[in-house]
Formats: sequence, C-alpha cells, structure tokens
Amino acid sequence: MASSRRIGAPDAKNRTVLLDAAERLMLERGYAAVTSRRIAERAGLKPQLVHYYFRTMDELFLEMFRRRAEEGLAIQADMTKSDRPLRALWEFSTDPAAVAVTMEFIALARHRAALRSEIARYSELFRIGQRDAARAALARSGYDMTRLPPVVLSVLMTSISRVVVMEEALGLTAGHAETFELVEWCLSVLEGDVDPREAGNVARPDRLP
Repeated sequence: MASSRRIGAPDAKNRTVLLDAAERLMLERGYAAVTSRRIAERAGLKPQLVHYYFRTMDELFLEMFRRRAEEGLAIQADMTKSDRPLRALWEFSTDPAAVAVTMEFIALARHRAALRSEIARYSELFRIGQRDAARAALARSGYDMTRLPPVVLSVLMTSISRVVVMEEALGLTAGHAETFELVEWCLSVLEGDVDPREAGNVARPDRLP
C-alpha cells in the first residue's frame, strides 16, 4: 500500500534541484551511481529531502525520464515545423548528451519494469512525430514514399545516430565521417535542396532506394 505521508509539490524548487542533480550524476557516473545520498550531496540538500519528494528511487527515475522525454517531445515538435525538419531532427538525435542519458535510462530499464514501459510509450510518441515529419518532407520533395516509407526513414535516422554517438563515446570513429557525409547528401536530396545528379562528388549510392 502506498504511503499516505505528504510528498513535496511537483513544482517545488527543491524537487527540480534534486532531479537536476540526479541527471548530472547519471551523465557523469552512470545510473548505478545515482543514490539518494549522492543526489542530496550534489544538490546541497539534506538526504531525507530526496524521499520527501520521491517515495522510492523508482519514482525518482521515472520522473527524471518523463521530464527529459517531455522536453524532448516539445523540442521535436518545434523542429518538425522548420523548413528542413529532417536535418533538424538528425542534428537533435546526434546530440551526445541526449544520447548518453537515453542509453543510461535504457540500461536502467532492464531492472525496472515501470521505467521500461514508459520508455516504450514515449519512444512511440517520438517515432510518430518523426514519421510525420519525414512524410511531410518526402511529400514536398515529390519522393516516392512506397520506396522509402517515412517510418523506415525515422528508424534509420535514429539507429544510425545512436550507434555513431555510442561508438564515439568509446573512442571508435572509423567510418563516421563518411557516414555523416552520406547522411548529409541524403537529407539534401530528400528535402529537395539538390538534385541527386548534381550533388557533387561525395561518396554515395547512384540513387536512393
């Protein structure tokens, strides 16, 4: 049975400070280092305040993820309204800090079913937004979407960006420059910036699928 004791208000300043501290710890030292004691130390607050605002560490991790996910959805929504939504989404998805915290949450979710469920739910929302942006961009360019479905383009962009950022974090960069060059060319073609026959001498396939 859930405790009936008072929990700090969702918009309380200290609550935000604790969430910020927990996220910094996760980015710097990994999710295993995120404990109530370390969060309090980093935030400069008393340890008991952690459980004043969050009943359990599971609840704290869920709120950390939801806050980050909601911010990301808002940013993505703005990007889809830009003149070059695919390029904006690609740059957003290759942000090292964003990818790093996402991968920490995914690793943590292996041990927390509730977090795993939330990641899946928000991932679907991100995918829908990316798919719709891809569909709009492809429609403007006149590209045949039966050959490259928008949802497939979304999966490819997300997958490539995560792998590249993860590899760079490990010090592996072989092939990354060439991959980014190819992605840049593809985005230019798909968003109608260039004719694929006039895109320069960049290494690329003769034509898109």
